[in-house]
Amino acid sequence: MSNYSATIDWARGEEEDFLKNRYSRAHQWEFDGGVRVPASASPHIVPKPYSREENVDPEEAFVASLSSCHMLFYLSIAAARGFQVDSYRDQAIGTMAEVAPGRHGIQQVVLNPVVAYSGERRPSRDEQKAMHDQAHEQCFIANSVSTIIKININS
Repeated sequence: MSNYSATIDWARGEEEDFLKNRYSRAHQWEFDGGVRVPASASPHIVPKPYSREENVDPEEAFVASLSSCHMLFYLSIAAARGFQVDSYRDQAIGTMAEVAPGRHGIQQVVLNPVVAYSGERRPSRDEQKAMHDQAHEQCFIANSVSTIIKININS
């Protein structure tokens, strides 16, 4: 069993009126190795100036983690099958919706990977689909959530 950690750091600004809900949602995520990521509530949820659009919000991070996990498994599977991958780009999209009365969640994430290959062996569309299906089945993040995940093969 493995453990994963992140440190989330926020402090109220001196001039902010916390009790009137007028405070910045900007904060930092810090990961092992010291990487710090500026984060915030989504401006779709908390209006500016109390959110920062340029920072990563939890919903974006959720979509990115699903996409990243899928990609890492896909690359490993392609290498094991002898396919040379040169690049992988995914413009993943998550959709927020009501999942129960008064409760919202990321109901669906659509992955749109575009994979470029080189070398003598290139996967057919069926082989790509099989590798994406296997990557989805093996992805730890996908196995941890109830969100519907769709994969559009664009290679």
